[in-house]
Amino acid sequence: MSTPLADLIRPKTLDEVVGQKHLLGEGRPLRRIIDSGNIPNMIFYGPSGTGKTTVARIIAENTNMSLHKLNGTSASTADIKEVISEIGTFSGANGILLYLDEIQYLNKKQQQSLLEYIENGDITLIASTTENPYFAVFNAVISRSTVFEFKPPETSEVQKAAERAFKLLAERNGSVYDIEDGVTEHIAVSCGGDVRKAVNTVELSVLAGELTENGVKVTLETVQQLGQRSNMRYDRDGDQHYDILSALQKSIRGSDENAALHYTARLLEAGDIISLSRRLLVIACEDIGLAYPNAITIVKSCVDAAMQLGLPEARIPLAQAVVLLATAPKSNSAYEAINSAMADVQSGLAVDFPRCLQNKHFDGADAKVKGQFYKYPHDYPNHWVEQQYMPDALRGKVYYKYGDNKQEQSAKMYWDKVKGRDEK
Repeated sequence: MSTPLADLIRPKTLDEVVGQKHLLGEGRPLRRIIDSGNIPNMIFYGPSGTGKTTVARIIAENTNMSLHKLNGTSASTADIKEVISEIGTFSGANGILLYLDEIQYLNKKQQQSLLEYIENGDITLIASTTENPYFAVFNAVISRSTVFEFKPPETSEVQKAAERAFKLLAERNGSVYDIEDGVTEHIAVSCGGDVRKAVNTVELSVLAGELTENGVKVTLETVQQLGQRSNMRYDRDGDQHYDILSALQKSIRGSDENAALHYTARLLEAGDIISLSRRLLVIACEDIGLAYPNAITIVKSCVDAAMQLGLPEARIPLAQAVVLLATAPKSNSAYEAINSAMADVQSGLAVDFPRCLQNKHFDGADAKVKGQFYKYPHDYPNHWVEQQYMPDALRGKVYYKYGDNKQEQSAKMYWDKVKGRDEK
């Protein structure tokens, strides 16, 4: 059985690692730590295929410590105890290095079982995770470790890795590969920054290539067919899900309709119209708000249409909603107002009601002034009369401040005139 190309091409030194120059470049923190030989507990965080496991292996191979490898998806408590049992033995005399891949899949008890040993130095932990460690890893483990974030490499770096993969594969198989222009570039772009995917695509493209008298011809059409759907990163339960939604909302809030359409396309490509629809409804109220009150009605209609149509047609009304929101005037005045009001309620200021608003018509014997004295606004000009509505503890408190858009300023002018005062 031949060695998978991804293992054949795996870097042997830090200089061969694709990307991660912010960590492994000369003079960078992680590079200095590794070169010092004094390896602390570390957590490598980032998407798959960015070199976390590779760097951990390079570190392990350059130490004299006893190396143990576990994967959180399959490791049991017994596996962890077996590693711990080596402490104090001849084989563990130079220290124990535990490489724990996908640590987020270990339960809290399993993670806690390592605390004592990684704190006193009996075990050096290098853990990796594709999820945000501050959410997925037990806080006590985080506090005893240093977190390093691995980022997807640039397309140009992935392209070099794909070119190297074709070369190594040709050497291993003793074959000649005729690579059409644009093939490695397309692989690099379509893999979404995942070097492992890029290398696997190289291997598949050779297997699917056209046999010729001189060897194998790999065409751009072939690699395009192998990756008809984008290899972009997306996990409905992972960080990428929330990153895309956050980027979408911030792009709409910033009135950049083109960026908003890009993130919309990524959600649509993943088939996630539910998350997209929910977020658009939120944006209509939070970011457009009273500057264009009809936005929520229109967006709701677009969402309803999308749900009835399904993909691929759902993309049309959802795109309409995105462009509408991105190009609409913006106001978060209602959002800020309710947040401020809730803060007062949560701080204990929801204790009473003005007597005129209460739903009772008789006063107790202890009431100094008897009677409700409620004034019915519809009995007064412009359907307004001044009276106390706020509880005594909050009397005069202002939560809502008119936005500077045309819609809200028109409302302000009307009420300033009716109430006979200038509201600030």
